[in-house]
Amino acid sequence: MQKILVGLSGGVDSAVCAYLLKLAGYEVIGATLRTWVSEGGEDSRCCEIDDAREIADYLGIPYYVKNCMAEFQEHVTEPFISEYLNGRTPNPCVGCNRTIKWTKMLELADALGAELVATGHYATLVRKENGRLTVKQSPFASKDQSYMLYKLTQEQLARTIMPLGKLSKDEVRNIAEKAGIPVAEKPDSQEICFIPDGNYADYIDRMSTQEVPPEGNFVDAEGRILGRHKGITHYTVGQRKGLGLAMGVPVFVKEIRPETNEVVIGSNEDLFSDTVYCQDLNFLSIPGLAPGETIPAVVRIRYHHAGEKAQVRLAGDDLAEITFEKPVRAATPGQAAVFYDADGCVIGGGTILRYDPNRTSLL
Repeated sequence: MQKILVGLSGGVDSAVCAYLLKLAGYEVIGATLRTWVSEGGEDSRCCEIDDAREIADYLGIPYYVKNCMAEFQEHVTEPFISEYLNGRTPNPCVGCNRTIKWTKMLELADALGAELVATGHYATLVRKENGRLTVKQSPFASKDQSYMLYKLTQEQLARTIMPLGKLSKDEVRNIAEKAGIPVAEKPDSQEICFIPDGNYADYIDRMSTQEVPPEGNFVDAEGRILGRHKGITHYTVGQRKGLGLAMGVPVFVKEIRPETNEVVIGSNEDLFSDTVYCQDLNFLSIPGLAPGETIPAVVRIRYHHAGEKAQVRLAGDDLAEITFEKPVRAATPGQAAVFYDADGCVIGGGTILRYDPNRTSLL
């Protein structure tokens, strides 16, 4: 039997992952990475240890907890705060998967003599004809998590199993119910694990070790002052609600300018652009792009974005230019742009940069 370490979050997905692997004949070990504890002492939704331990006991598998709180703060929560202070909207799960979840799970696997690790992500591992590993979208778009996995390395993927890739959420819950798994009906978490109430600005106010930007001006594209904002950490590109502006027509956040502490307001039409730039590139199905090389792709610019056809060109050192066939709405600095091939496999991706289509230049 191959020994495999399964990351148990305390939720139904990871529980079914462990259950299916045990049925398949693996020697399963359960583990939870303790990454964050609230000020009131509660674990995050990614590491609910009591539920995870109950699952492991029910399945009859060994169970371990690995403390990763210091690393999580260094690599996830501190960069999250820094990004917001600089006018960007990060996706902390993307970085966490590579630097915390997979890195620490593999460390623990090595210590326990396990060859492989497994997670309850809704995506499938694929080996392409060139020999490289990548992840493929789930056939059930509402649960697909391939977008969150584009930063993984070839070494990490080579030791990974994701048994839920072709299952729907309903199928996973049905498996859990029939098996009598204790968390079969447990609801999914909808928020970032370390901000369970979803109030990012309040979290940043409480936790930032740097000065939080104060109130400033809402302005239009020409710089005319339209009103006062509460601080740039309260806003993201594309936002409409909570602006407190009586303009007579719907208005949206078009851009955030941390250097002047301004939030630029525009119409819905102002949010569309056909060119987006990204950096901090990582490639899965291919080794990378040559300078000036262009490839076709379907590009998603946020987790719930369906994706649009585009051409991806390496425009500079660690800089990709994405030209869309149809303009995309609210390409948000700090979010990931993930490139897919025609089969739904991840080619690679990067972090979206600030870009003003009216000036056709990077900011």
